[in-house]
Amino acid sequence: MKQIGWALDRMLPSTGDDPWRPDELRAIIHRLGIAGDVSAPRTLWLDVAEHVCLRALDWGGTGAPVLLLHGGALTAQTWDYVCAGLRSEFRLIALDMRGHGESSRSDDYSIGRLAADAAEAASELGIERLHLVGMSLGGVVAAELALTTPSLVKSLTMVDVAPGVEFEGTARMRRFINGMISAPSIEAVIDAALRTSPGSDRDRVAYRMRALLRERCDGAWEWRRDSRRMVDYSHILAHIEGLAGRVGAFSAPFLMVRGGRSRSMPASAAAEFASRFHDGRFVEISDAGHNVQEDNPAALIRESRSFWNERQLSDQEHTATGR
Repeated sequence: MKQIGWALDRMLPSTGDDPWRPDELRAIIHRLGIAGDVSAPRTLWLDVAEHVCLRALDWGGTGAPVLLLHGGALTAQTWDYVCAGLRSEFRLIALDMRGHGESSRSDDYSIGRLAADAAEAASELGIERLHLVGMSLGGVVAAELALTTPSLVKSLTMVDVAPGVEFEGTARMRRFINGMISAPSIEAVIDAALRTSPGSDRDRVAYRMRALLRERCDGAWEWRRDSRRMVDYSHILAHIEGLAGRVGAFSAPFLMVRGGRSRSMPASAAAEFASRFHDGRFVEISDAGHNVQEDNPAALIRESRSFWNERQLSDQEHTATGR
């Protein structure tokens, strides 16, 4: 990627956040067949352990609360399309996990610590029970939270991650992210991303990159994440594989979502993992790769709405019968 002038990271401060981009969001979701409200979510700052402050995007609403956790190197805004389409029915809260987006950097990025952060965030928000959704790394964190604090979780959804994941399937994406330290402009990063994935939609790539990048005081652009240390992939992968033997006692409804074009999550492994749950189901979303929430958010909205509404009816039936 030398052709777009990657530079050494001097850890210079950011010049600040980009403004909310409702016109871009409206145009994209309209093209994707999503009818939604693109007004800006409320930004919340939540204090958790180790003097870490987490940013949360609260999309409002009076429906059942939903906590959404992003994948590695992404931010809470990866859920923008989904949240815009569901905010009238559910209270959606997308979290920047520590070390990502605008949340604090740390020396501890273990799965257990990230799960504890999410639990503490829910407590700060006064939420006693919620639907929990996580994609990729966020899915592993969500599973850990659901297993260690089951009383908090009404349902669990994991997106494109499960035991049997093929790590090499994300190699191209990881090379792109880890290979960039800084760049001269957002447009240069967008162009490089499209060379890496030529079939991608430019508008959606641009929307993603504007959420993932920050401008430094020297005019260069860098990722909104902690780049001081290498990601401990061994820890994450070991944790993923360890889930297979732990989920049998989890009684809340579980939804396993796989992108139909995913290179990292074999369909057979995803279906087998879902079968290990007391109330597990597996859905495959066509025309989506690893980033299902960005590739085909309309289908993910339909599946999520159906899944959560079914759970809500089940809760009401149990209350009515006293069970």
